[in-house]
Amino acid sequence: MAAKHKAKILTPHRPRTCFEARIERKNRQPLVARFGETPLHRQKTATVIDRQPIRVDYPHKELVSRLLKDTWEICQQAGDVQVHHVRKLADLGQPGPLQPLWAKAMTNRRRKTLVVCTSCHDQAHRQPVTRHSRSSHRRAG
Repeated sequence: MAAKHKAKILTPHRPRTCFEARIERKNRQPLVARFGETPLHRQKTATVIDRQPIRVDYPHKELVSRLLKDTWEICQQAGDVQVHHVRKLADLGQPGPLQPLWAKAMTNRRRKTLVVCTSCHDQAHRQPVTRHSRSSHRRAG
């Protein structure tokens, strides 16, 4: 099979031996596929032209922007910040008068994170949200 498809072709450098598959067609040019036509030798005089990739500057994520402000979201003062977070917004419970200030701020923003100072962060851990269980609202019967 190799002998059947063996072909000699002329290249700019020298004649080369390669494998050629040719399909002849009526009134059209033949379809030709060649394997081994391109030399795989290193070209010492070749120059590499690499284009610089186009860098897309994406805006900061919202949390990063909030952290970069360096402002506490409850006290509205500047200083060292910490982030208080909850697993899900449903953990904050229903909004109401008994809800702590930090939970109200998170509920109003609809965010699971809150940028706070150290004292507000400690207070958030001392004042957990109290959630009413459904069993306490059922009538005994």
